[in-house]
Amino acid sequence: MQELEISIVIATFNAAKTLERCLQSIVPQLTDATELVIVDGGSEDETLSIIKKYEQYVAYTVSEPDKGIYDAWNKGVKVAHGEWIMFIGADDILLPNALTLYLTKLKKVSISCQLVSSKRTMYGLDGNPIYTVGAIWNWKNCINGMTISHPGALHRRTLFDEIGLFDLSYKICADYELLMRKGNRLESDFMDMVTVNMQVGGMSDSYAAIKEYYLILKNTVRFSWIKSIFRYWIMLTKYTVKHALKRVGINYHA
Repeated sequence: MQELEISIVIATFNAAKTLERCLQSIVPQLTDATELVIVDGGSEDETLSIIKKYEQYVAYTVSEPDKGIYDAWNKGVKVAHGEWIMFIGADDILLPNALTLYLTKLKKVSISCQLVSSKRTMYGLDGNPIYTVGAIWNWKNCINGMTISHPGALHRRTLFDEIGLFDLSYKICADYELLMRKGNRLESDFMDMVTVNMQVGGMSDSYAAIKEYYLILKNTVRFSWIKSIFRYWIMLTKYTVKHALKRVGINYHA
């Protein structure tokens, strides 16, 4: 029997509008080396019907109230059997051959590597691509914000064994906090290609997310409040400029 390499965790809550599209991008790629885990937060729309439709492809699923996406992801980590864990949003699309490319890549990474990421393309509400983002993990660069593409990235199980699960005190940026917790000791690898399509918007693009970013720098990286405030204002300025340009029809990303 082939060793289980990758567990894909999807957190859902009233995701009927997008979940089937997401599953249709994943299911054809599943092999004996991969598994699919779906953790639902007690959906009241057609989400559970969609999950049942694909139940033969789902290794584990549960539907119960939770404390948000990071609570669901933590539950997924606990039941996943793969050496590597991938988190995909219910409204994301995993590009064809992404899992095959990752499985090939995993044969080449070092035993001490705990993160393998790639790129994602961001799409507007009109369905048109806006920009592509994603770079290899670099602690100094990530102090200025999440530079890696977290959707579709692989986290080695040893990372969670070593530093724990997602911190539920962060509602928007706990994925960023998890990596910053390991900091400059995190060894990573990178695939210079797009593996996920994602729609713009959501809480990660908000003033609230920038506030959490400040708290993470202050509490996890142990920056002084002066350094934390300085970097907070840099991100706040970029966010304000981006949205000001967006109002006049200019898409800007930095």
